[in-house]
Amino acid sequence: MVVVTGQNKVSATPDDAMSSSDAEDDFQEPATPTATQAGQALPLLPQQFPEVVPLNVGGMFFTTRLSTLRRYEDTMLAAMFSGRHYIPTDAEGRYFIDRDGTYFGDILNFLRSGDLPPRERVRSVYKEAQYYSIGPLLDNLEDIQPLKGEKVRQAFLGLMPYYKDHLERIIEIAKLRAMQRKARFAKLKVCVFKEEMPITPYECPHFNSLRFERSESETKLFEHHCEVDVSFGPWEAVADVYDLLHCIVTDLSARGIAVDHQCIGVCDKHLINHYYCKRPIYEFKITWW
Repeated sequence: MVVVTGQNKVSATPDDAMSSSDAEDDFQEPATPTATQAGQALPLLPQQFPEVVPLNVGGMFFTTRLSTLRRYEDTMLAAMFSGRHYIPTDAEGRYFIDRDGTYFGDILNFLRSGDLPPRERVRSVYKEAQYYSIGPLLDNLEDIQPLKGEKVRQAFLGLMPYYKDHLERIIEIAKLRAMQRKARFAKLKVCVFKEEMPITPYECPHFNSLRFERSESETKLFEHHCEVDVSFGPWEAVADVYDLLHCIVTDLSARGIAVDHQCIGVCDKHLINHYYCKRPIYEFKITWW
């Protein structure tokens, strides 16, 4: 009886054995590539674009000249449509850019004729110009309102290196207090002061001279932290406390946070002799819904 198993063990015989030279020849002989493999190995040819280019930008359709997209050499659009990169097309043959197309018309208008968007769209178009790396458009937008005023404001805020950290602290404290109390709003105390040294009715007439004549040891007597949640200051600039308060409220509002504030007094901490802190204290009310 012959029994056949799933795997047959074949013993090598002298006739069947492969010589070492034959094995080396088989190992060294390169495999012949198939037609598919050969096609994959070929580099892609440069993509050719028509003179009039149909576009699909995030589902919004545009049509423009190829020369318009290549207006400025150092932009993403010029690189995309240089022929060096492959751009997919939609079912209708439009070249597809996976980006929100809401403000792409403003981008094209600038590339066509240098037109700038109306003021209410400047910030949004600026973000798109950053994405497409259109330097000339960025320069033009930065020179008009509201971006020109924003540059001036940021120059002032640059005097306070922890400004953004303090904003985050205001938000975090207000959120925790509202959640703990299961309340719609939360209140916290914020100190905003421009001058490091205290000002009292007795000191005002000689403030400038006293400020510079104090020794280092005397200065330390006036150092303290007001009993508040967050403290902004000091800074040296023409902009005053109300200007900084405006910045704080503006930046919180830009993040969708409803905030009201009012002055509730000053810090009455007694420092030394007739000197008191007198920094203004504001109550911030953050409403969450």
